Amino acid sequence: METKVSVWKANLNNGLILGLIGVVFTLLLYFLDLLLNKTLGYILLPINMVILYFMIKSYRDNFLKGYITYGQSVGAGVIIFLYSTIISVIFSYILYKYIDPGLIKKILAISEEGMVQKGLPQQTIDTGMEFTKKLMTPGFMVISGLFFGMIAGTVESLLVSIFTRKEGNPLVDDIEKQ
Repeated sequence: METKVSVWKANLNNGLILGLIGVVFTLLLYFLDLLLNKTLGYILLPINMVILYFMIKSYRDNFLKGYITYGQSVGAGVIIFLYSTIISVIFSYILYKYIDPGLIKKILAISEEGMVQKGLPQQTIDTGMEFTKKLMTPGFMVISGLFFGMIAGTVESLLVSIFTRKEGNPLVDDIEKQ
């Protein structure tokens, strides 16, 4: 009799690995003083997709006998990203709250500079900055990080699952189950 492993338990290590990769990438950008460079931040997206492909493929081959439906693949990807996102937001909270609280001031300065470059009136800039300051707290950044991390993870899982799904022949598979 074979035991079936939960999708949550089977993908825990994958999620932890993906989260740690994100933390290492963030630390690398931080130490190189490139953390606020948006372009470099987008490099992590295709890296995540490639890593996610191999993680879902590993889950498929090691836990599902080489077969996985599109829905199972998306579900596994979302679970991997949930674990990964939790690690990432905990690290971000520690970074912005304790390691370098001055990063929030740098982000606010970049936001204000962007508004000035767009030629917005000073009153609009002041109102925008007042609103932005309320949102740029470590606690709010955790909430928004979870939300946007899961949206990105779901989209990436939807895309990667196109390539990881592998469904068996229902006629042959039904015979084997009898």
